[in-house]
Amino acid sequence: MPCPALPDGFDFTDPDVLHRRVPLPEFAELRRAEPVRWIPQRAGLAGFQDEGYWAVTRHADVRYVSTHPEIFSSTANTAIIRFNEHIERDAIDAQRLILLNMDPPEHTRVRQIVQRVFTPRAIRALEDRLRTRAHAIVERARAQDRPFDFVTEVACELPLQAIAELIGIPQDDRAKIFEWSNRMIAYDDPEYAITEEVGQESATELIAYAMNMAADRKRRPARDIVTTLVAAEDEGNLASDEFGFFVLMLAVAGNETTRNAITHGMHAFLTHPEQWDLYTRRRPATAAEEIVRWATPVVSFQRTATQDTELGGRRIAEGDRVGLFYASANHDPEVFDDPGAFDVTRDPNPHLGFGGGGPHYCLGKSLAVLEIDLIFNAVADAMPGLTLVGEPRRLRSAWINGVKELRVSA
Repeated sequence: MPCPALPDGFDFTDPDVLHRRVPLPEFAELRRAEPVRWIPQRAGLAGFQDEGYWAVTRHADVRYVSTHPEIFSSTANTAIIRFNEHIERDAIDAQRLILLNMDPPEHTRVRQIVQRVFTPRAIRALEDRLRTRAHAIVERARAQDRPFDFVTEVACELPLQAIAELIGIPQDDRAKIFEWSNRMIAYDDPEYAITEEVGQESATELIAYAMNMAADRKRRPARDIVTTLVAAEDEGNLASDEFGFFVLMLAVAGNETTRNAITHGMHAFLTHPEQWDLYTRRRPATAAEEIVRWATPVVSFQRTATQDTELGGRRIAEGDRVGLFYASANHDPEVFDDPGAFDVTRDPNPHLGFGGGGPHYCLGKSLAVLEIDLIFNAVADAMPGLTLVGEPRRLRSAWINGVKELRVSA
């Protein structure tokens, strides 16, 4: 098998890589020639005292790792593939309390409790309110009568409001949730001048806020979702700290990712005008899934091998970190016809933008799809002639396909 023609030292988790672009050509080269490849790193560079990780780039291999938690652990080194090099190991280990970083059976217990938030009934109960909010968000943006930033004026608003509605965060506190979640993921971007310590402080503040909500409901149960999670009798419930870490996960997994999917989706529509014309006329129900495939807001997570094993013809040693590159899997030509095409009628669409299946498949998928559908229907109704004013300004990050600014005009 020929060696992939990658530049010396190329690392898919280098924040400068995603700051410029998603490395789709490099992913394609690995899928073709070496779908499971060792990527060397200096010890400590990603926060881990090892010498690198395995990059897994094929759809089938990403699914395999995702569906075998007994072989590939989320807890051992967490699911985050790269931290700041100055992070202490204790700070990494503390994140094991987040559902994303748990393995069965603890993951199974916590997930069975928190999935009460995402029942079809709970999501349906939000739909009318979120539709009203989506139209209000878009109308407010249109009324400015000047170019505006689609990220701050449109994309960030509905995901934040959906999470706040879901767990009952007061309107006056929602800006704090947005600020904390931004700081937690922006430490790789020098524009924000946010250190790892500031990100940790923001996480602590958000967890404390949520724990106070939980403690209040334990003292004074109400007819709301927080009470359902922390004070429901005979159904199992979350401890206050578990609820705090659940809200932290929602703030990142539910807010940041959906916001970036919406932003990338709008950019894709504006750079593929035939798709925007099709969407405004037909409103295909398949559009949200294609937007998530195209955007893949989480480029990668990781697992750690719990035993010696084999994957894609390579020997993986116990303790090795394994990078799951969803952005590559979502462009695998063995699975998708013409994966480089943005096609909102694509069906079937077995993308891995919500995870590769298994125990960590995205709990909030149905809510995210609803939000994407609602916001693009609102934009198509109120601003069908939206135009691009400038190129997107990308977030510098090791694992998030993020956009900081997208200037548009109605």
